[in-house]
Amino acid sequence: MNEKNSVVEKQARGKGARFVYEELKREILTLELEPGTPLDETTISHRFAMSRSPVREALVRLSADGLVEMLSNRSTLVAPIDLVGFPRYVEALDYLQRINTRLAARNRTEAEIDAMIAEAKAFDEACRRNDYLAMSATNRDFHMSVAAAGKNVYLARAYERLLDEGRRMLHMHFDFIHTSDSDRLLSSDHYDIIEAIRLRDASEADRLAHEHTRQFHSRFMEFLHARYDEDFDFDVTEMAH
Repeated sequence: MNEKNSVVEKQARGKGARFVYEELKREILTLELEPGTPLDETTISHRFAMSRSPVREALVRLSADGLVEMLSNRSTLVAPIDLVGFPRYVEALDYLQRINTRLAARNRTEAEIDAMIAEAKAFDEACRRNDYLAMSATNRDFHMSVAAAGKNVYLARAYERLLDEGRRMLHMHFDFIHTSDSDRLLSSDHYDIIEAIRLRDASEADRLAHEHTRQFHSRFMEFLHARYDEDFDFDVTEMAH
């Protein structure tokens, strides 16, 4: 047992299902628990020094978030990242991102503009620290501050679900961008969106939200097509002898 897990287990005592849920969610989103990893209730209950009931409750919540799969044979796995469905995911994200941003331009208050700026600054700070978990969390929080300003709880709730489902892809996306070109992480995108919302320019807010989605799609596709063998000198002629 490593020191980190020992601390986590001590903190878990008395905190129940919510703590287990938050800790497992963090490990799934940061890919510490890889897609397809089995999640055994007994093993987890021993790890957190608690009964299986709160563990089961935490797993049910994670299943509702789309982060784990509870199979018919009673086994539970970390949900796979559905790359086959990625185009449909981006399509849905784009629609919800645009409508929530348009509504924000129409309905925002000055206090909500201030909240967006605070979230954008928090994202920038996470980028400077190269803290990928904080980056995906603050990016989500920024976009949810926009959705909150739109004042349609149903659209905001659907958008929140998509943002949460995409955080593992975003984590890989941030890691790739930082490795290849860290300057690309810090841009004016969030502030441009805020300015359009502040001016109540719904058309410009829509355009920027759409461009933001296209940028995520493009960069994630770069990650999928990246080659990691470019510096590897592999002479097959030598192996033939």
